[in-house]
Amino acid sequence: MSAVLLTVFFIPAAMSLGLLLLSLTAERPGNLGVRDGRLAACPNSPNCVSTQTEDREHWIAPLTIASNAVPPIETLVEIVRAMPRATIVEQTADYLRVEFRSRIFRFCDDVEFFVDTASNRIHFRSASRVGHSDLGVNRDRMELIRQKFLETAPSSISVMPQAALRGISKSKVLAGIR
Repeated sequence: MSAVLLTVFFIPAAMSLGLLLLSLTAERPGNLGVRDGRLAACPNSPNCVSTQTEDREHWIAPLTIASNAVPPIETLVEIVRAMPRATIVEQTADYLRVEFRSRIFRFCDDVEFFVDTASNRIHFRSASRVGHSDLGVNRDRMELIRQKFLETAPSSISVMPQAALRGISKSKVLAGIR
């Protein structure tokens, strides 16, 4: 009986506690921010998307904005504040950094937005701090933010032609389960 109890209860509980501790002790990466007009590169793991990568697996289309658009950072802040478990860490006129935490294990994803006024584009990057896979949460979150952004200011913002929106699992993003 004790072996069954150990297998059914204690081992999964210990594994869950280990994942929680791993997520809570993960430090903020030191490579975040804009350097020479670029956000940090994605790691080799599939838990990152970026508009500035050459790697097809990690690439996601940036937003194109009209030169007379309302300051896009203000719109992004409004969208992010309405999302669950989001904390704005840094905000300037052309940069926004946000931390999103998953509901169950409190995994942290670092999300950055950079308004490139020279090209009238908003570049962004979303990456998990720990682990290998994110079950597509980073990409889904960024597509959901894209959708909300386009709904907010459709006349001044457009999607680059090659960026057909994928099916967005809104419930998965909002639940933040992983």
